[in-house]
Amino acid sequence: MKPLLDVLVILDALDKEGSFAAAATKLYKTPSALSYTVHKLENDLKITLLDRSGHRAKFTRTGQMLLERGREVLYTVRELEKQAVKLHQGWEKELRIGVDDAFPFSLLAPLIEKFFANCNVTRLKFVNGIQGGSWDALTQGQADLIIGALHPPPTLSGFGYELLGKLESVFVVAAHHALSQSPEPLNRRDIKRHRTAVIGDGRPALSSATMVLDEQDVITVFDFKTKLELQISGLACGYLPRFMAQRFIDSGALIEKRVIPELGAVSVWLGWNEQTEGLACDWWRENILASPEIMALYASPSDPV
Repeated sequence: MKPLLDVLVILDALDKEGSFAAAATKLYKTPSALSYTVHKLENDLKITLLDRSGHRAKFTRTGQMLLERGREVLYTVRELEKQAVKLHQGWEKELRIGVDDAFPFSLLAPLIEKFFANCNVTRLKFVNGIQGGSWDALTQGQADLIIGALHPPPTLSGFGYELLGKLESVFVVAAHHALSQSPEPLNRRDIKRHRTAVIGDGRPALSSATMVLDEQDVITVFDFKTKLELQISGLACGYLPRFMAQRFIDSGALIEKRVIPELGAVSVWLGWNEQTEGLACDWWRENILASPEIMALYASPSDPV
């Protein structure tokens, strides 16, 4: 196989440089050494790659085919070499990233493009983490890195974490919902009469930043997008992340209502497994924390953006 690879390199250089002399200069070898390598493969395989009858050698049909298909092989081999080097340097073969349901995945698109421009050896596997389960994905080994976890990090050793900021939530109802015309601030008694929505296993969406009252009618859904649709349709009321609800508030489809007692913003975290982290995990952690778009998501109204 190695003589064939050597010939593929020579044919590629010969086609690009135009002569054995120029190709030899590029490959740091003598013209006779290149000619001998090609001629030996021709004899071994009983084929003719170059027509040497003229002043300059020309590719035969067989030689042209080997040149074109060989370039595909050379590209694969060179990429394989790069991947081997990167793996040796500490880049993971696969990085599993858990994304909390309250985090807008679209903010990761620019980072994905940037990542693959720098490293194509690590495969990315994104794991959907429903609200409340992100830390479980990390501690149970389903993810190496989690983004947007809403609960405080576990006290277990071996896991690193960084506070991304605070996620503001707003209580909203559809414009035609009964609560849309109710005087503010709304209290628990007002809200208790109306259906709300929770996500996943029945735990309140946004955890402590949501009121689910005793005997209140509840619909359980599987993600924030569905919860948003329910609230726009008027089938439920409740809290949503402001970034998700704001454009519908601006359009009038949702009405923001003030509630007492007021509920504070929720802390949002980035977490990773320090026992398995490699260069890809480091890259993602650094670039997430350096992303102005992600940081702006967690800026409070009083914070500068």
